[in-house]
Amino acid sequence: MTTFKEIRGQLIRSVSSDPANPQLGEIWYNNTVGVLKGYKTIAAAWSSGGNLGTARYYIAAAGTQTAGLGFGGQQPIPASGLLTEEYNGSTWSPGGNLGTARSGMGGCGTQTAGLGFSGYGPPGNGRRLLTEEYNGSAWTGGGNVATAVNFLAGAGIQTAGLKFGGQLQPGPATQSTEEYDGSAWAGGGNLTSATYALAGCGTQTAGLGFGGYNPSLTSTTLEYDGSSWAAGGNLNTSRAFLAGAGTQTAGLAFGGNTPSITGATELYNGTSWSTSSASMTTTRASLGGAGTQTSGLAFGGLAPSTTAATEEFTGAFESMVTLTTS
Repeated sequence: MTTFKEIRGQLIRSVSSDPANPQLGEIWYNNTVGVLKGYKTIAAAWSSGGNLGTARYYIAAAGTQTAGLGFGGQQPIPASGLLTEEYNGSTWSPGGNLGTARSGMGGCGTQTAGLGFSGYGPPGNGRRLLTEEYNGSAWTGGGNVATAVNFLAGAGIQTAGLKFGGQLQPGPATQSTEEYDGSAWAGGGNLTSATYALAGCGTQTAGLGFGGYNPSLTSTTLEYDGSSWAAGGNLNTSRAFLAGAGTQTAGLAFGGNTPSITGATELYNGTSWSTSSASMTTTRASLGGAGTQTSGLAFGGLAPSTTAATEEFTGAFESMVTLTTS
């Protein structure tokens, strides 16, 4: 049998306290508590969170894993397009209703300073120019977008938002990009190709857009510098109606249509995407996504029927663990 000394070139140390700065793969015996310990990588994982109060899809999102915001959306009940829900890391609770019911809208910002824009809704499911701002309890009107679309992407914060892509009425996609300053939208640099049902993350001056239809399923990733878009590394799996979170140099992509519904998760490092070992338990598309690359939040969507399921992503990390024989 191979021994630890043969593998690592040293014996397991017996120490009275755990090392302050252990190395990955290091093992030691803590003789004070009588426990064998080690330092290892904990794999990335999705875990179940509290369900949305109202199941819906084409839902917009903002915030973080422990302070998430979901608003608008669609289900058989048209009034679901007015709903806002707030997540505290374990459960969702009702927030203030949108002023105008919409789904397929763009979202960004935080739970207490959210931004929702464009989308479509009754009557006639027309595309809307409307922008609304959330203060943690109620929505108020903001400046209208210049180009009304649905199935668009958003990034940034309430006072520095980014809107890009989407589907025009009656149907073609657009290259349009707009920037919000907290009161009005202004034109930004166009996407390199007209795309809808894409995802976005990052900031107004360091945005990331990926996936969607242009017009077929695409793996394209684009990076925004505040004035123009440039090509980044392609997704490993082409998909649309996916969700995104994180930043331009630490992005997270999950879910979507490939065209089959997927729970696959990918990580972006500013240059290329890698496929995570973790996949969502509930495969879904047309979902809401928020958070960071290491602490993501997924909720709602079509799986393939409308779902209220919420899942939380924890990225891989290194940790001290107690070693057992099991």
